[in-house]
Amino acid sequence: MKIVFAGTPEFAVPSLCALHTAGFDIAAVLTQPDKPQGRKGILTPSAVKQAALKAGVPVLQPNKLKDDFSALKELRADLMVTCAYGQILTQNILDLFPLGVWNVHASLLPAYRGAAPIARAVMDGEDRTGVTIMKTEAGLDTGDMLLQESVAIEKTDTAGTLATRLASVGAELIVKALRIIESGTYRLKRQGEGFVCKKVARTQVDFTRPANEVSALIRGLSPSPLSFGVVNGLTLNFYTAEALETEEGDPAGTVLVSSPKTGFIVKCGRGAVRIWRLQPAGGKEMSDKDFCNGRKVSEGMKFDQPVL
Repeated sequence: MKIVFAGTPEFAVPSLCALHTAGFDIAAVLTQPDKPQGRKGILTPSAVKQAALKAGVPVLQPNKLKDDFSALKELRADLMVTCAYGQILTQNILDLFPLGVWNVHASLLPAYRGAAPIARAVMDGEDRTGVTIMKTEAGLDTGDMLLQESVAIEKTDTAGTLATRLASVGAELIVKALRIIESGTYRLKRQGEGFVCKKVARTQVDFTRPANEVSALIRGLSPSPLSFGVVNGLTLNFYTAEALETEEGDPAGTVLVSSPKTGFIVKCGRGAVRIWRLQPAGGKEMSDKDFCNGRKVSEGMKFDQPVL
């Protein structure tokens, strides 16, 4: 069985490596074009491209696959695996693969179809998510399902830490799925009604929200695109946070604790959050205790509220 693997970010690398290690015939890897990175705009290959080149697998990088799929067609592959590739597959591309196109999707479909399923699950305060192997059709993540596995979301998880676990689960599932497909005997399960989640964007924290919601937002947007706050004219990017119970009284957004010994705690509409890791604009990511050591943010200062 000759396959093509389509993926782009780090999340897809374990699946590609698992298929290669399992001995599947990977005719080529399809990934997004190299993109400029950093202040100097240096063209940088995707994580999947780097893994493919290391494994000695040919790489295809069309700008728009729907307009340029002749090289893909010439491979005459039996099946394609997709994992966070980043481009829509039109029906004429799906029709190239006699055994179908199979997607590694980071949610328990039909929940969290579409973009950013990991971030949205954390932001919504879910306690479980998972990975689904589904047969791709022209609709957005609406195809029939072959395999699913559930994964717990821990209270300390960021989108980044959760993605690492889900990527590992996805790698195991896609190898299992292709073994099943090779056998020619399997049964698919149709999806029920679901919802589509939108992309996430950099967001200013609204500290008038309850602490559990603020913590979930901060963790769901970490490590990218990040949430932020502005206090005393200083913009701070947030990476991890924990919801705390606290006495009421202080206005939301008030800095309750700013100490090299006890950390950085901000009052919310209900409760408070300890922001464990943060980054001053133009600076480096650091622990809250390191930030409080010599920084000009003191107890009693108040974060600006987002402009709605």
